[in-house]
Amino acid sequence: MKVGLSLSRCVRDIFEGRVDYEDVLVIVSRTDFDPNDNDHWQQIWQGYLHGGVSNPVWHGLDDHETEIRNICIDLYESGKLHQPRQFGSANRFRADYSWLDTIVPDGELEDKPAVKKAWEQYKMLAGLSH
Repeated sequence: MKVGLSLSRCVRDIFEGRVDYEDVLVIVSRTDFDPNDNDHWQQIWQGYLHGGVSNPVWHGLDDHETEIRNICIDLYESGKLHQPRQFGSANRFRADYSWLDTIVPDGELEDKPAVKKAWEQYKMLAGLSH
C-alpha cells in the first residue's frame, strides 16, 4: 500500500501505470477542490497542465483530460484523497518524492540491515500500542 504526497504527480503515476490504483491507500494533497465541480476542475486542470511552474506535471496530457479527471473523481469519491485545507490546515509540507510505502518489501530488508532493524523495532512498538 502507498501513501501519496502530491496530487498531480501521483495521479500522473496512476495514469501512466507506474502505480496501481488498488495499491493507493491515500493521497494527501495540498489542494482544496471537488473534481466533480466543473469550475474547480478547470482550475486544477489548467494549473497542472500549463501552470506557473517551469515543468507543469500534466504537460503533454492534453488529450487525456477525461481519464485524468476520472482518476481524481475515483480518488475523491472513494475517500482516497485527503485534502487538509478543507479542514483549515495549511499543509505546507513538500517532499522531493511522491510516494511512501506503508510496508517495506522483504527483499529490500535483506540487503539493508539498518532498515531491517528499524522496521522490526517499529513493528514491535506498533504492536505494544494496541
